[in-house]
Amino acid sequence: MAAETRRLLSGWGRTAPTAAKVVEPIDDHEVEWRVGGGADRRGVIARGLGRSYNDAAQNAGGLVLDLTRLRTIEHFDADTGVVDASSSISVEDLLQLFLPRGWFPPVTPGTRFVTLGGSVAADVHGKNHHHDGSFMDHVRSLRMTTPADGTTKVEAGDDLFWATAGGMGLTGVVNQVKLQLRRVETAWMRVDTERATDLDDVLGRMEEGDAKYEYSVAWIDCLARGPRLGRAVLTRGQHATAAELPPLERNEPFTLPPTIELAAPPWVPAGLLNKATVRTFNELWFRRAPKHERERIVAYPSFFYPLDGVEGWNRLYGKRGFVQYQAVVPLAATGTLRSMIERLGREGTASFLSVLKRFGPGNRGMLSFPTEGWTLALDIPVSGHDLRPMLDQLDRMVVDAGGRVYVAKDSRVDPGLLRAMYPRLDEWKAVQATADPDGVMQSDLGRRLGLVRR
Repeated sequence: MAAETRRLLSGWGRTAPTAAKVVEPIDDHEVEWRVGGGADRRGVIARGLGRSYNDAAQNAGGLVLDLTRLRTIEHFDADTGVVDASSSISVEDLLQLFLPRGWFPPVTPGTRFVTLGGSVAADVHGKNHHHDGSFMDHVRSLRMTTPADGTTKVEAGDDLFWATAGGMGLTGVVNQVKLQLRRVETAWMRVDTERATDLDDVLGRMEEGDAKYEYSVAWIDCLARGPRLGRAVLTRGQHATAAELPPLERNEPFTLPPTIELAAPPWVPAGLLNKATVRTFNELWFRRAPKHERERIVAYPSFFYPLDGVEGWNRLYGKRGFVQYQAVVPLAATGTLRSMIERLGREGTASFLSVLKRFGPGNRGMLSFPTEGWTLALDIPVSGHDLRPMLDQLDRMVVDAGGRVYVAKDSRVDPGLLRAMYPRLDEWKAVQATADPDGVMQSDLGRRLGLVRR
């Protein structure tokens, strides 16, 4: 058995650290023992690379299973692109191992440093949800360890499968993921970029043109007001074919030029990202973007993972950290989306990264976040100003419109709103109680939101 150490843990947002006993299991048998009887009354939760923005992989006073040592590829079918991998394999691992062989993750979030287990727990989505759905739409099966049944295979049609999709690790520990990768010809993207003058303009462009692209995302200036409200830079793309590459790259379509890796300084002064600095950045970013550029060939990391080029970029928000807020409202609720952006502008909320995407229909996940509509994601620095009143008001707007917030990123939502946001919550709780009748699976998030029995 691996030794336990006491560690202070936080999410990527660095806002609410708590201490827990941490153990790095040596194999799946130890995982089963820890879940089946080796946890104390404060329970247990699994943890990967710690890229949840909130307290999802924390368990104050309890046990946290750090699974990062258990990185194995059980099987890969080179003809079909189906991979059986341990849950601690990351998206970056998949890219390093399989992209040179012509296979790409079917869905990827904005960082490649997230594990397959974390991708299941949050049912992550990417820029292609309108085209390809979310992560769990491409998972064939799971191998899980639950307190009730030990280690077992969970098929895609099972209730436990869809309770685990977006279930934030509270249905059990995911040991292995069977995932369908997608075939690509190159490591490059063919990208179109255009500027939109206001919110109506960007929404219209996305409604009219997104269906022609696999990937689509808009950067929104949430500090712009008046006639410029919601001005945006819209970026859409496809995986480039070998024939579309310049002659030099065509010969080695999976070889990328070397990149310069930057690192955020270990200490950043409080207030570096404020209304003035973000307003200046927004102005420069909008003007720098081309008004109308077609078929630019770019390397996949700059398209999918621009922030990964700065190691420890979360430190740029200072020692207080930042809040990630993401919500989705129905496609018809453009008035609500406008009101949310107006509220952010009036408040002068300095969201360094404000991203708008268009979701397609959701899947069967009981707590899966994506549902057909507009989703807005914000990174808001924590400062001396109390953000709660404004975020509470945004929550109410979202609920009134029939939308929801993303539990995987939330750090402060009123648990009383969850049932309105997630109408299948009671169904999820019933499945979770069957998998974990004694309340072994615990996390700070689970207790905060009332998802688990204390």
